[in-house]
Amino acid sequence: MPPRDRYDAVIVGGGHNGLVAAAYLARAGRTVLLLERLPTTGGAAVSSRPFAGVDARLSRYSYLVSLLPRKIVRELDLDFRVRTRTVSSYTPVERDGVPTGLLVGGGEARTKEAFARLTGGPGEYEAWREFYGMTGRVAQRVFPTLTEPLPTREALRERVGDDEAWRVLFEEPIGAAVEERFADDLVRGVVLTDALIGTFADAHDPSLRQNRCFLYHVIGGGTGDWNVPVGGMGALTGALAAAARAAGAELATDHEATRIDTDGTTAEVTYRTADREATVAARHVLVNASPQELAALLGDAPPTPAEGAQLKVNMLLERLPRLRDTSVDPHEAFAGTFHIAEGYGELATAYAQAASGELPAAPPSEIYCHSLTDPSILAPDLVERGYQTLTLFGLHTPARLFERDNDAVREELLKSTLAQLDGHLAEPIADCLATDAEGRPCIEAKTPLDLERDLRLPGGNIFHRDLAFPYAQGDTGRWGVETRHANVLLCGAGAVRGGGVSGVPGHNAAMAAMGE
Repeated sequence: MPPRDRYDAVIVGGGHNGLVAAAYLARAGRTVLLLERLPTTGGAAVSSRPFAGVDARLSRYSYLVSLLPRKIVRELDLDFRVRTRTVSSYTPVERDGVPTGLLVGGGEARTKEAFARLTGGPGEYEAWREFYGMTGRVAQRVFPTLTEPLPTREALRERVGDDEAWRVLFEEPIGAAVEERFADDLVRGVVLTDALIGTFADAHDPSLRQNRCFLYHVIGGGTGDWNVPVGGMGALTGALAAAARAAGAELATDHEATRIDTDGTTAEVTYRTADREATVAARHVLVNASPQELAALLGDAPPTPAEGAQLKVNMLLERLPRLRDTSVDPHEAFAGTFHIAEGYGELATAYAQAASGELPAAPPSEIYCHSLTDPSILAPDLVERGYQTLTLFGLHTPARLFERDNDAVREELLKSTLAQLDGHLAEPIADCLATDAEGRPCIEAKTPLDLERDLRLPGGNIFHRDLAFPYAQGDTGRWGVETRHANVLLCGAGAVRGGGVSGVPGHNAAMAAMGE
């Protein structure tokens, strides 16, 4: 049990943002208690061995790091490294009965040639280069603001300093820019996918939730690079937990917070363990959980329900599958993002079918092979034998589709998703799967309802709720973590500038608690 009955800060939830907040506050000399209901810290940013008897440590839920500022790694002295994926993407397609595809990466000349071979000329490549040159400039200017007090909308627009970029990313549905700049359906789809990961929206959704998703996917690190954490996602949260403990924070696992009472100046947090219930007092309470969980702890009315819209599949292969497009080595194709059924028209059709309550007939998805970038997640004997991990992220599969029968719909969707992949392979993916100690194929799938059950993600939404533009709106507060109670702060993904594995809400909540 915690040795004190009063702390400067009590943090509810031991995900990566809670650990970031704990480390910052403890390093500043605050007394800190972190309460985590599970036996281990890390939340969704953990590594695990999901396949019995197989020494493969997969980043089971979240798997890439792009939004984590180097500032946080540096200031917390984290023993943590990332590796940048060498290839941007490969998108297979069949045209005129011939299997081909678009490989983006391997140098400018090779990428330019790949565009020309697919589209018949230089126009699409030039449009691509110009568009991502624009997003790169926006990334350089916007990303540093994530760990600063929230700018006003006009201040951020001035910082972007580009009226066209502001219009494209912040004011008009991203579909307009995609259709205006690109002519090829496949190229359009590849661009659009970053606006749809974990977000159920059409390219022309007037809410601009797709724009917000796109923005967070292209500004990471100020470059837009997607990085793989060396040793898996658990290496990050392990480093954060070590930093918090070294600074003096107390991390109490198997301690579930059940209630927060506050008068705005002091607070009491009620928690329970396997054998007792108790309370602890605090000057500040930082909640590393969803806005729904925050409301439940405070006894408030919950916010608008969130809804996730993804299928998460983890696989371990004995070998990478051969491709129908023999011009591309599988080790290149799977080293970045491998897009499946993600042409622009295919994405629109899948959205329309899901919005009408049907499973997409051709489910769009993308695959990442982390072990090509970081083989340390596999035991040496598996590396020597050529084993590889694959993580598949399916789009346009909102939680509502699984409510009638989660297990049956999961199985149906997994089957049709893998069928779309098989359409571009020279051998079925099932023939490449490794088997566990019980002889079962090494594959697992998670629906939004599974994520809600396992991780308390509301509706299975990986961002906790719709992402927000990174500027102040209404009563968002100085840091975007404030609540209606002066001494209760939200430091989870549902904060303004939350979502993804970034540590940004944890940093910002710590700054708010310290009066920065």
